[in-house]
Amino acid sequence: MSLTEAWRVAIDALRASRLRSGLTMLGVIIGVAAVVILVAIGTGAKQTVEEQVEGLGSNLLLIVPGQVDFGAAPTVSRLRLDDVDAVIRVVGDRNLVAVATSSGETVRAGTRSRFTSVVGVLETTPKVFVRSIDRGGYLSRSDVETGRRVAVLGSAVAVTLFGERDPVGSQITIAGVRFRVVGVFAPLGQSLGVDRDDEVHIPITTAQRVFDTSRVDAMAVKAPDRDSMDALSARIVEVLRERHPESEFSAVTQEQILGVLGDILGILTGVLAAIAGISLLVGGVGVSNIMLVSVRERTREIGLRKAVGARPRDIGLQFLLEAVLLTTIGGVVGIALGVGTALIVAAITPVPAVVTWWSVALAFGVSAAVGIIFGVVPAQRAGRLDPVVALRAE
Repeated sequence: MSLTEAWRVAIDALRASRLRSGLTMLGVIIGVAAVVILVAIGTGAKQTVEEQVEGLGSNLLLIVPGQVDFGAAPTVSRLRLDDVDAVIRVVGDRNLVAVATSSGETVRAGTRSRFTSVVGVLETTPKVFVRSIDRGGYLSRSDVETGRRVAVLGSAVAVTLFGERDPVGSQITIAGVRFRVVGVFAPLGQSLGVDRDDEVHIPITTAQRVFDTSRVDAMAVKAPDRDSMDALSARIVEVLRERHPESEFSAVTQEQILGVLGDILGILTGVLAAIAGISLLVGGVGVSNIMLVSVRERTREIGLRKAVGARPRDIGLQFLLEAVLLTTIGGVVGIALGVGTALIVAAITPVPAVVTWWSVALAFGVSAAVGIIFGVVPAQRAGRLDPVVALRAE
């Protein structure tokens, strides 16, 4: 029997039992669609995190107290403003260094209030990180050096406190202390799970006085270029360890953050795909069961074909092609369903979903492999039937 003839016979056999064929394909369709959707969500989450980290700025070094360990508790910062001055001397340019001291506080304007993150910063923050001002201006160096009570509002805070009014020049109170609004950030959205629009920036000297602290929680340095990042981070960490021999400090690059987060999200995507693959396995078992039932029901047909000269491999090929055809059609439908669902999810929900070519190819290849693997046993059983016994079957 030629391969073309075998395909024709397989298609005719599936057409003869449309309902059974459709129900058999349903398990494969669900499995393939689940693989495509879950891999798309995992890939989308990974790309979103990468974009958010890269969106902070370029060539960034984050200086943090303690050793960087994403599973460990945070280390209390021993950094002070004189440590910042020492780092600025190492870097050689004040505009390349940014710091932060934060506290959760209630900000009030008239009868309106909002609990938000109040961050004490240098005037250099927009130069180090990607932050744009929508209205007014940012803090000046004199604001920091003299400890003025001025503030820049995140867009969400500005809307809560002032609605559609321009808040620049208005008065607010933070922890009972009156501040004057000098600017409003352009909307930025979330970054690494933090709402960047839900914060207020004030001079770090003022923040330390209001919060009654002298600490600096974190420091960021913008390296002149990517090639100098390793040497610069080593010099900064060395200077800080000399100033605080009892403490540890770490300099983390964006690539290191992306590497750790990428590994975590990659493992998560693999786990999601494996969970979805279980449904494909169940679908394959269903295909094998149905094909075994089909062999049993078509025993007389098999005996007749063998009696007129069909070889065992011809019979086996026919049933194997039927199984492959079932899973291949189910795979194509499942891919279409999975891609469509992923695009809809990405369009109407905040869940990121990105369909990649390799996930589609993997799902299709696995569905075809399922047909071959789970079709072998029924095909072999059909090919081994004795023609005399088969013809006697009722």
